[in-house]
Amino acid sequence: MSMDSPGAALKEVFVAHRAQLRRIAQKIVGTPEIADEVTQDAYLKLVEGACARNVDKPYCYCCQVVRNLALDHCRRQAVESTYRIYTEDGELPQVAGGCVPERCLHERQVLDAIDAVLGTLPPRTRHAFELYRLGGLTQRDIAQQLGCSATLVNFMLRDATQAVASCRDLLDGA
Repeated sequence: MSMDSPGAALKEVFVAHRAQLRRIAQKIVGTPEIADEVTQDAYLKLVEGACARNVDKPYCYCCQVVRNLALDHCRRQAVESTYRIYTEDGELPQVAGGCVPERCLHERQVLDAIDAVLGTLPPRTRHAFELYRLGGLTQRDIAQQLGCSATLVNFMLRDATQAVASCRDLLDGA
């Protein structure tokens, strides 16, 4: 075994114990193909980043490098799997917020129709409806904010709901 440099000793130990190091990787990652990749990455890491210091136990050091890279691979796979979606036909799945252009156009038309209907309502009724449906306020909170009774708010919400119901046929066509 040549001891010209600390990195050379590690390379020689790695090559001599490659099969054992690969088994360590395979126990962690599960498949021989990925174990080969991890083992190769470990070797490249040792070759490219050869230690400037002497390692007391080169075999243990090589084992630790392989183990760390295998664990890193598993962690990376776990994170990536939370974002990866598979479909049966191989098509790209729709991502959250994404939609087919025709559907987006239809949804935009429905929203425009609802906005137009709400525009025909008295401003206070529209405001009460928006506070209730979009703001999540209770009828009592809306009454307090508008300075009227909860009963009046109830009637305003009923009128707005009936007006918006006229857009239901657009929704049914979706």
